[in-house]
Amino acid sequence: MAASAASAASVDSAASTLTVASDGSAGFRTIGAALDALMARDDGLTPATIRIAPGEYRERLTIRRPNVTLEAASLPDDGDARDGVPRDGDVRVASGLGGFMPSPDGQGDRLGTFRTATVFVDAHDVTLRGLTIVNDAGPGEEVGQAIALYADGDRILVEDCVLLGHQDTLFTGPLPPREIEPGGFVGPKRLAPRAVGRQCYRRCLIAGDVDFIFGSARAWFEDCEIRSVGPGYVTAASTPQGEPYGYVFDHCRFTAATPRDAGCAGKGTRTFGALVPDGSVAIGRPWRDWARTVLVDCELGAHIRVDGWDDWGKSGARAHSCYAAIDPVGPGAAPMAWPRWVHTLDEGDRARFARDAVLDGWRPGR
Repeated sequence: MAASAASAASVDSAASTLTVASDGSAGFRTIGAALDALMARDDGLTPATIRIAPGEYRERLTIRRPNVTLEAASLPDDGDARDGVPRDGDVRVASGLGGFMPSPDGQGDRLGTFRTATVFVDAHDVTLRGLTIVNDAGPGEEVGQAIALYADGDRILVEDCVLLGHQDTLFTGPLPPREIEPGGFVGPKRLAPRAVGRQCYRRCLIAGDVDFIFGSARAWFEDCEIRSVGPGYVTAASTPQGEPYGYVFDHCRFTAATPRDAGCAGKGTRTFGALVPDGSVAIGRPWRDWARTVLVDCELGAHIRVDGWDDWGKSGARAHSCYAAIDPVGPGAAPMAWPRWVHTLDEGDRARFARDAVLDGWRPGR
């Protein structure tokens, strides 16, 4: 189908499912074109699905249409490993912008963190399923922060996905109320109201090295692999003051990259495939003083530091943050050696950190 015909058909059609294939065998050749057609067609009240054929799509996506699902045409069976090793059936969405790269619009000398995302979700009720989302710009010390997924909205479900990068792989918006450094929030939501949304990450692989899960959302991580590809810090929460929950990891595995993982994120991945030293990664450090990160029944690899957590040199964070774990296991689990400012939880706290409590009654499908 010619591009013009496909676009016209999409705008006029009431069909709830659009299809994408880079070889032209579906309604659209690019994911962005399918999203544009949806935005032009309706107001987002009706749920819609974009089904994507296998292949690599080198494009940057902005999702502002609510009630939309982007999913691979061939989904993994429940329980299948999402290990990041490229496969013929993968849907791989990739780009390569880093924060040190020059700004194209005159807003600062450099792009900065929040204009680098491969996929930017700025809507409620969005589901991403079976996708591999990559920022392959390279290590942070060379290219700066480089976001793969920027998710800012309520009831965002990311399921059976792979998120690959180095520094700042996953940003769970909103932004904190104020910048620490002038110009630090330049990007699509710098001036937007801050609204804390609920996000769920289920059976995902999330890989990076420095602060590679960061932000202010109320986010639930279930049965995920959290893979460090170099020394650094896993989380950097900026939970707003007064919010009861930030990040909760339930039955997740914190692992280190091995030589088998070399090349998982494509070009610019110097640290992939190198051994991550034992004791070289902190589970979290506070981007803002009220950061909240809790682990429930998680497995910690030997790459995790004996002291577990880092205070980023912030006395306020030592007083106000909430870092804790219930029944951690594995060679990196040493809660008795964690700092005194890390909270102690026990079996009686499980109900408080159960999914229904954290997500405030939202029960993501499937």
